[in-house]
Amino acid sequence: MTVNELVCDLKKIIPLSQAEDYDNVGLLCGNPDREVSGILVCHDALEIVVDEAIAKNINFIVAFHPIIFSGLKSVTGKNYVEKAVLKALENKIAIYAIHTAFDNDYFGVNYRICEELGLKNQKVLMPKKQGLHQLNVFVPQDFSEKIKNALFGAGAGNIGFYDECSFAVSGSGTFRPIEGADPFSGKIGIRENADEVMISVIYESYKKNQIINAMKSAHPYEEVAYQIIQLENENHFLGLGRFGEFEEAMDEEQFLTFVKDKFNLKAIRHSDFINKKIKRVGVLGGSGASGIGAAISQKCDAYLTGDLKYHDYFQGDGKMLTCDIGHFESEQFVTEHLVDILSQKFTIFAVSKSTEKTNPVNYFL
Repeated sequence: MTVNELVCDLKKIIPLSQAEDYDNVGLLCGNPDREVSGILVCHDALEIVVDEAIAKNINFIVAFHPIIFSGLKSVTGKNYVEKAVLKALENKIAIYAIHTAFDNDYFGVNYRICEELGLKNQKVLMPKKQGLHQLNVFVPQDFSEKIKNALFGAGAGNIGFYDECSFAVSGSGTFRPIEGADPFSGKIGIRENADEVMISVIYESYKKNQIINAMKSAHPYEEVAYQIIQLENENHFLGLGRFGEFEEAMDEEQFLTFVKDKFNLKAIRHSDFINKKIKRVGVLGGSGASGIGAAISQKCDAYLTGDLKYHDYFQGDGKMLTCDIGHFESEQFVTEHLVDILSQKFTIFAVSKSTEKTNPVNYFL
C-alpha cells in the first residue's frame, strides 16, 4: 500500500471535510508514491516521535495535532516544528494530521471521553449546521432502481445510523428533442411524454462530485434533469463536543473526585459550586471555552474541557459547574482510540501507539 492509497482510506474512515475551516489536516509531508511500512499513532509529531518511528522502521505517522499549522515558510530546523518536519523528510517519513476532523467525528474524541466517564444517552453538543445537500433527479420509471443503486453506492442517502435513504414521487414529464439531440426515446421535433420518477436523496457536500458522476453514468438520458438544494438542517451526528448523563447523580465533590481518578489528574480548576447534584455532563476535548454556552443551553450540570481563562468561569452563572481538566488531559485517550480504530481497518501492517511523552505541561508538587 502506498502513502496515497493509505491517505485515501484514512479519509474514508474519518473524512477531512469534517474538520474546522481554520485547521490544517491531511498529509502534511511525505512522498505519496512511497510504500508504507507501518503506522505510528501519536498526539503530537515532535522530533522524539520521528526518532521513535525511525527506530521502529515505520514511515507513516498519524498525529492528532498538526505539527505544521500556519506560517511555515521554510524548513531549516530553527525551531521544534521545523526540526521534526526536517527529520521526517530526511528519513522519508510521512506525517498525517487528523485534529478537528476527529473532534467533530461522531465516534471521535468526545465520544471516547463520554465513554470513559460512563455517560449514557449521548448527543453532539454543537451540531454542524453546514454540509448537507438534497439531490432531486428525474428518471424513467424502469431505471429508478438502477439510479438509486448508483447514488447509494457513491455515498448518498446516509442519515445517522441509516443508509440507502431516499424518497420517490411518480409523475409525467415532457421533453422535445431538437436538432442535434440523440434522445433516449422520442423523435426530433416531436414532444415526448414520459412516465418518470423524481428520486430525492440527502448527502454530505464533500461527496458531491462522486455522487453526480455516478448518477450521470447510470442515467439513460443524454441530458440529465436534476436539482441540488443546500439544506439548513443541523447534522446531529457531526459536530464539536458531546453531552450525556450518569445513571445516578453525584454531589459536586464526589463528581470532581471521580473525574480526577478517571483522568489521572493532579488538580482540577473549577468554578464555584452550584449546590446541586451532577447528572448531565458536557465535554469538549482541547480548548473548549466556546462550548460553555451550548452546555448551559443543554441544561448540563457540569462541563469538562481545557484551556479556560479567568472570565470563562463566570459564564456558568450559578447554573453549571465549569471545569478545566487540562488540554492534553482532556484528549489523553485520543491515540489509544485511534489505534483501536485503525488496527481494525489495516491488517497488512502494524499500527503502533507512540510511547513518547509529548505533553509539555508538568506540575511541581
